[in-house]
Amino acid sequence: MSTNTEQRGEKGDILLDMRDVRIDGFSDERWHEIIKGVDLTLKRGEVLGLIGESGAGKSTLGKAAMGYAQPGCKIKSGSIMFDGIDLMAATEAEKRELWGSRIAYVAQSAAASFNPAHRLLDQTIEATVGHNVSSEEDARKDAVELYDSLSLPHPNSIGERYPHQVSGGQLQRVMTAMAMSPRPDLIIFDEPTTALDVTTQVEVLLAMREIVERFNTAAIYITHDLAVVAQMADRIKVLRYGEEVEDATTESMLSAPKEDYTKSLWSVRALEKSESPSDDIVLDIKNIDAAYARSVKVLKDVSIKVPRGRTVSIVGESGSGKSTTARVLTGLLPPEAGTIKFNGEVLPAELKNRSKDQLRRIQMIYQMADTAMNPKQTVGEIIGRPLDFYHELSGADRDKRVSELLDLIELDDSFIDRLPSELSGGQKQRICIARALAAEPEVIICDEVTSALDQIVQEGILKLLLRLQKELGITYLFITHDIAVVSAISDEIVVMFQGEVVEQGLKSQILQPPYPDYTQLLLSSVPEMDPNWLDKFVEARD
Repeated sequence: MSTNTEQRGEKGDILLDMRDVRIDGFSDERWHEIIKGVDLTLKRGEVLGLIGESGAGKSTLGKAAMGYAQPGCKIKSGSIMFDGIDLMAATEAEKRELWGSRIAYVAQSAAASFNPAHRLLDQTIEATVGHNVSSEEDARKDAVELYDSLSLPHPNSIGERYPHQVSGGQLQRVMTAMAMSPRPDLIIFDEPTTALDVTTQVEVLLAMREIVERFNTAAIYITHDLAVVAQMADRIKVLRYGEEVEDATTESMLSAPKEDYTKSLWSVRALEKSESPSDDIVLDIKNIDAAYARSVKVLKDVSIKVPRGRTVSIVGESGSGKSTTARVLTGLLPPEAGTIKFNGEVLPAELKNRSKDQLRRIQMIYQMADTAMNPKQTVGEIIGRPLDFYHELSGADRDKRVSELLDLIELDDSFIDRLPSELSGGQKQRICIARALAAEPEVIICDEVTSALDQIVQEGILKLLLRLQKELGITYLFITHDIAVVSAISDEIVVMFQGEVVEQGLKSQILQPPYPDYTQLLLSSVPEMDPNWLDKFVEARD
């Protein structure tokens, strides 16, 4: 396969040089400076980690490395040189020749980045073939090899599926393969592993690091996960409010950060909730079997009891059946066998057969707030819709309740007229929480609701959820692959593997040794704040 790495430069040469870059964003009917004179230099084969809390400007700066400003932003001034090419002076056509071939981008939300009408393999090779990097036949063969290296199931056939036919974690890995396919000089990874469970994340990190090293590819790795960036980056740059706080090698920054803000990022720790057992069962899931198209059995004899006013976390790797369990509970996927009892009464299996009151009492908050809200509706309309649907509130009564719900999630009335595009990631997820609360539910299913958030914002969301549970008596079914989140918020834990429950019990029982083999694998796959952890993990595994 022809690649873009053929003698364009030697390892260690300067590939990207950004000087005094200033970027404006438009909000509140005026322009604001959101990147304030940042420098960034990247050598061939080097990986730079960009970290900082939500709103720091990480993604904005990463996209600017491509010479691109997202809608509502503009690169005001500065210099951006890519391999001798002035991206500030380049035409749109000249930049498009680079994008997808020599510069690739892996977005955080794969679900919003794929065309639902085209097969995965066709989309994976589109840029490679379109930029004449290789023939279609060679690109297809190479894509299958990339699928295999990224630990995708059935690499020879998964490319024939459509985006909706794979899990979120699998779709994120296909997107990574798409970026790697043309063998670009530079890849911008924008939170590429947030949707992945810990065991899959390890395999993807290994694959990405191997490909970056093998093809002398430079990378900017944007993440809020400090332990992950420690495994990938040669150097780390910390941003806050659009300004550089600190830039140093990974080892020196982890061992001796200089700035107080950097130290505060390093010191963020998950909350520790004391478990609280209960025999008052609000949801009783018994012997559930479920399949898609009656051909692929996804859940096998799943039984879970959820106590009232408590948090039960379901953990497991991608494809274990966590989100499918949520789909069965909400009536989106009727089970083939088994029953679900809610407050002692059997719930109709299909959504269409449930009463409005049954629908109201079980709500769901989704992983990707970006795709869970209508981008053309204001915050007031988004929160107001369930108030109208479930409680028939309108006019001044609805507006008053929207204001009360905003206060409940620690936002004010200034957000009512904002669109989702004008919100940070943490604010979007808070709005999704308020929308769920508007129905006044008894149970909220939280599907990876903190995985896309930086650690500071994540801690704020967890504190909010715990406060709401204490004040309102809400029951949470918390689906996650993040062991730190599980430890922070759970009363009980359910471990799933390949559609079956392999272990369940109080948090103190599940997170204390000795562990069953699969639980041990999950816990041992959580990255640590040690740049050599990934190598040690592979050595111990092998």
